[in-house]
Amino acid sequence: MFGNWLKTGILMAGIVALFGMLGGAIGGQQGMLIALVIGGAMNLFAYWFSDKLVLRMYNAQEVDETSAPQLYLMVKDLAGRAGLPMPRVYLIDEAQPNAFATGRNPDHAAVAATTGILQLLTPRELRGVMAHELAHVKHRDILISTLSATVAGAISTLANFGMFFSGSHNRENGGNPLLAILVMIFAPIAAMLIQFAISRTREFGADRGGAEISGDPHALADALAKIDAYARGIPMPRAEAQPATAQMMIINPLSGGGVRGLFSTHPATEERIARLRAMA
Repeated sequence: MFGNWLKTGILMAGIVALFGMLGGAIGGQQGMLIALVIGGAMNLFAYWFSDKLVLRMYNAQEVDETSAPQLYLMVKDLAGRAGLPMPRVYLIDEAQPNAFATGRNPDHAAVAATTGILQLLTPRELRGVMAHELAHVKHRDILISTLSATVAGAISTLANFGMFFSGSHNRENGGNPLLAILVMIFAPIAAMLIQFAISRTREFGADRGGAEISGDPHALADALAKIDAYARGIPMPRAEAQPATAQMMIINPLSGGGVRGLFSTHPATEERIARLRAMA
């Protein structure tokens, strides 16, 4: 748990530094100070409200024992087995099979599944997937993934905004236009690289933790094989519009062929499946 808090602290410090670099490139010293304040405020806002923002991005609808009894009771049983408080449960109206967990800690957690994953998987396989998501909650991965998803999107937006307005400011303030362009190109890339480095290692831990919670490593392995095969052919427009959130999903929801593999936020599905089979 201390490791995740350390990673979260490094990520938040990195976010403030990136905002400062962008502000300095766009508006000189004054711009840097303003951007540092904005970066600090963004961290606080993201800590408290990033889960709500992500769920809203996907138009996720909260469900309960009445509206989605199979999913809700399944999560309730698995949360009990994992020794976790009952998270909020959400459904996303998307054909692509996928799922994610979000929130700042186990007491304020939520799990979300697409309608596509409910239609594709057997109850046993779905149980393996939801156990995987609860393992993210138990390992306290959800704060850093949600923070990085929302703030990386904000950094990219700021960089794109600055691209249009940096020229005149740099000429007036004596700044370096080339430096401004480089910072605005590489800042969002740096934010994404933070996500990628974190997400790849976490997925193996959540796979193992999910298999232990459900008691059925083969169920999650079978589910991953199915989801990966179907997700490749079914686009998820909301994820394509918000690519910074891709690292939260159990399987990478983005399309793109070779680029999809090069910049994948997840380990190879084949390797994940092999590790789960070995556990069994």
